[in-house]
Amino acid sequence: MRNLKIKAINIELTESVENYFREKINSLDKYIDQSDESVECTARVSKTAENQSGDIFKAEVSLHTAGKNYGAESTKNNLYLAIDDVREVVARKITSHKDKQRSLFKKGASKAK
Repeated sequence: MRNLKIKAINIELTESVENYFREKINSLDKYIDQSDESVECTARVSKTAENQSGDIFKAEVSLHTAGKNYGAESTKNNLYLAIDDVREVVARKITSHKDKQRSLFKKGASKAK
């Protein structure tokens, strides 16, 4: 993904966390039109609060494409699990939207016959 911005809140953005997040977000490229220059992704990682059970981490992604905006957030006790979860949610939303568009196109094509 060309336009990817990662921001850290209340946590240090280490190189390993940044590379892991980039790797996960770049795996979404197969779902997005590569010729679309307007694709922009903003990602945030944060440590929300320390409580009795330990740290709580949050990962958020906002993906803007020419046709639609996708967003997801996940809160887990492990930062890497939160990143994995948010990637899965965004991928599911993208594929769901594509499947819906494809079925609407097929429905319209069958009516035109």
